[in-house]
Amino acid sequence: MKKRLNRTLYIILIILLIGFLIPQSYRMPVEGATFKSYSQNSYWAYPWGKSVTHKGVDIFAKKGTPIHSSTYGIVIFKGQIEMGGNVVLVLGPKWRLHYYAHLDDITTGMFSFVSKSSQIGTVGATGNAVGKPPHLHYAIKTVLPYPWRIDKSIQGWKKMFYLNPIPYLNECF
Repeated sequence: MKKRLNRTLYIILIILLIGFLIPQSYRMPVEGATFKSYSQNSYWAYPWGKSVTHKGVDIFAKKGTPIHSSTYGIVIFKGQIEMGGNVVLVLGPKWRLHYYAHLDDITTGMFSFVSKSSQIGTVGATGNAVGKPPHLHYAIKTVLPYPWRIDKSIQGWKKMFYLNPIPYLNECF
């Protein structure tokens, strides 16, 4: 029994380590978007409706504009949720979750492997974005918390689970 437990823990540690060793690179998820397509100050903006604080970035584009995965990974959720509308969640390198919300259409399959050239959907205004200009809400979450990121801002304790996507997007240009 103890040998089996040790082997299981060893395998889990190896899997975690591999996830962190996989190199990552990013692409702009909204086709044709530029620096002018999103605000450099929208991450952790307060106040922001039901979510209280804006934990991502909104990239504005015409409805139907293709959305590509920003990195490679595996689609672990696709479907509808109340605030996000049509959403796709991709597990990428470093155990990071890439959240794409307000999509008009979802064009990827569940548990599909995606690369930076894979189209996963199109820009829309679903969920709590109904009636607003079409855009992609893009956020990066981490499966393993980074407690050193906690601060005294509104909902600052949640920062241990979120990364600011704007610097990663800015590197795409």
